[in-house]
Amino acid sequence: MSEITLKKSDFYYELPEELIAQDPLEDRSSSRLLLLDKNTGKFKHEHFANIINYLHKGDCLVINNTKVIPARLIGERIVDETAPRKGCEAPKPGAAIEVFLLKRLEADLWETIVKPGKKLKEGSKVSFGNGDLTGVIETVKPDGNRLVRFKFDGIFEEVLDRLGEMPLPPYITHELKDRNRYQTVYAKHEGSVAAPTAGLHFTKELLEKIKLMGVDIAEVTLHVGLGTFRPVKEDNILDHHMHSEFYIVDQEAADKINNCKINGGRVICVGTTSCRTIESAADENGVVHPGSADTEIFIYPGYNFKVLDCLITNFHLPESTLIMLVSALAGREHVLAAYEEAVKERYRFFSFGDAMFITDNIDIFN
Repeated sequence: MSEITLKKSDFYYELPEELIAQDPLEDRSSSRLLLLDKNTGKFKHEHFANIINYLHKGDCLVINNTKVIPARLIGERIVDETAPRKGCEAPKPGAAIEVFLLKRLEADLWETIVKPGKKLKEGSKVSFGNGDLTGVIETVKPDGNRLVRFKFDGIFEEVLDRLGEMPLPPYITHELKDRNRYQTVYAKHEGSVAAPTAGLHFTKELLEKIKLMGVDIAEVTLHVGLGTFRPVKEDNILDHHMHSEFYIVDQEAADKINNCKINGGRVICVGTTSCRTIESAADENGVVHPGSADTEIFIYPGYNFKVLDCLITNFHLPESTLIMLVSALAGREHVLAAYEEAVKERYRFFSFGDAMFITDNIDIFN
């Protein structure tokens, strides 16, 4: 592994702000698609609906069926009138408090990010929706995250669906008119605070066509955490500590993936989360085992993929762990050249943007 691939700055590229997609397209599969040959670096322009032309009978498409929860709650601090006042030490009553749900620890206990958080100590209370939901800060962790215990009537998921907002990335400034557009059409298991965005391009009709042509579809689950978008601060990327995310691979999915490899098909992951899941669940021989666990796998150039052959993905932020992952598959120089081409051709970037298919079938470029 050469030293140059380990520097954060080697994964930087210039992106005009106007190319950051702010809204989803009306038709999910009408986005553009950049095909990239991982071996030669050659690329080709396509439309996503035509991806079916580049899949083969016997391939296995791996999708992440996690579902995004409306994890952003806006409330106000509840003031204890009996408590002694200490000047302006705490937010004023009625001041907006944002509680961002990160991870469910118990039925009513969540790890959260609270803003403004520094002045909200243990024991502070926050009310949401005119008291339909209240939260008490039980613990302030060393990293600043808060453990919040909620009180509510009924089913928490229903209360959250009514009061919560979809946790769009900070680079999306437009209001999302239909929250289902930040969900894949195959989303099932609630638990993510960010969407596995490569899957947003698929429609039910396109997936059905893919199945009919003899491509197996294996569903895995990885609940995407905010850490996916945590910037790499260290110049040497080996000093970056990856976040932990929970994944599940059931027996059916493991069998489909393993049979595909045995029969000479290609394992094609939809998104970096599906990729991280199967690479975490595989042994050194490339056999995927069913089970569930937390993973902190960090994939960067020099990594030897055990299962993955090809990847369908979006265009990622400069210097992010995600662009490092795709560079591990196709080579940093090939990826940055493809990104430069995408910028030149005015592709749409990030969560609601266009897609890339990193493949190995050189025949498609002849």
